[in-house]
Amino acid sequence: MEQLSFEYKATKSVTKHAYVGVVASGDLEILLEPSKKEVSYVVVRTSSDGFRQTWKSVLDRFFSVNDIAANIEINDFGATPGMVSMRLLQVLEVCSVEKTEG
Repeated sequence: MEQLSFEYKATKSVTKHAYVGVVASGDLEILLEPSKKEVSYVVVRTSSDGFRQTWKSVLDRFFSVNDIAANIEINDFGATPGMVSMRLLQVLEVCSVEKTEG
C-alpha cells in the first residue's frame, strides 16, 4: 500500500462535490471536492507500490487540459492508466452536470 501526493496550479473552480467508481479489482474510486485555492491537491492511495511516475504522467496529462481547482482523493485497487483517465473524466463530468427538475 502506497500513498502519493501531487499538486497542480489551477484557475477554474468547480462548485460541486463528485464521487465516481468503486474500489474493486482493476478499478478505483475518485472523490472530488471544490477548492477555494487556485490549486488542485491529489492524494492517491494505491494497492500497487512503485508506480509514482505512471500516476504522475496520467495526472499531468489530465491537468494539462483540465485546469480545475479541487481536492481529489483516489483510492486505487490496481486500475490501469486507461481506467484512471476514464474515471478522472467521469468525475469531471459529474461535478459539471447541472441537475434538472423532472
